[in-house]
Amino acid sequence: MDFETLIYHQKGHIGTLTINRPEALNALNETVLHELTLFGEHIRSNQEIRVLIITGAGDKAFVAGADIKAMQEMTPEEAEKFSHTAQTAFNQIENLPFAVIAAVNGFALGGGCELALSCDIILASGKAKFGLPEVTLGLLPCFGGTQRLPRAIGLYKAREMVFSGAFYSAETCKEFGFVNHVFAPEELLNEAQKLAETIALRGPVAVAKAKQSLNTGIELHISEGLRQEAALFGELFTTEDHHEGIEAFIEKRVPHFRGN
Repeated sequence: MDFETLIYHQKGHIGTLTINRPEALNALNETVLHELTLFGEHIRSNQEIRVLIITGAGDKAFVAGADIKAMQEMTPEEAEKFSHTAQTAFNQIENLPFAVIAAVNGFALGGGCELALSCDIILASGKAKFGLPEVTLGLLPCFGGTQRLPRAIGLYKAREMVFSGAFYSAETCKEFGFVNHVFAPEELLNEAQKLAETIALRGPVAVAKAKQSLNTGIELHISEGLRQEAALFGELFTTEDHHEGIEAFIEKRVPHFRGN
């Protein structure tokens, strides 16, 4: 598919999606959000992809937030619709049936931080800055930030980030627990690629089922989550990949997973 604000490249089992509005620090407007939704719908059916890396164009920003000027004249009804539009786009990313890595190369503010939180793993450049500054505009994070952030780092740290509207370094966010690793700027994409390559070698159906168990299980009582985990484990025994994985282990060779 051709997009106005997104660039997609795929090599083998690994795709890279770039938010491409560098002149606006990759800020999210209606077009970007609409295209992210379309991209999510389209890429879901791609049988070859096993890992997706998301990053921002240029060297200043991952995504510097929403397009503030576009919000200036919104009515309350339009604002609520804008929030739902973004939530739909980010839900598409969160629910993709494969691993999604955010490679945060610069500012990840407001909607940019919320986009990163919708990914499975967050890798950051040492110069990256995270924050939810909406309260400085008299607003609140509305692209999922008030819901995903406390699930990632706990309610008290989330309150600090949301109520202060402050910017936080990548290292601080790693300490908070929602950034997995911090790398030198010039190493970020290579490290994201290396992690993607590692994940791509694993059983893709197994990764998808594990993602499902993790993402939905956190919302369940542990007894229900354990039942779901056992059921998903059982489902994997219907796959060819499970036979290949066990046979490769017994034969002491590298498994060749086909995703079925």
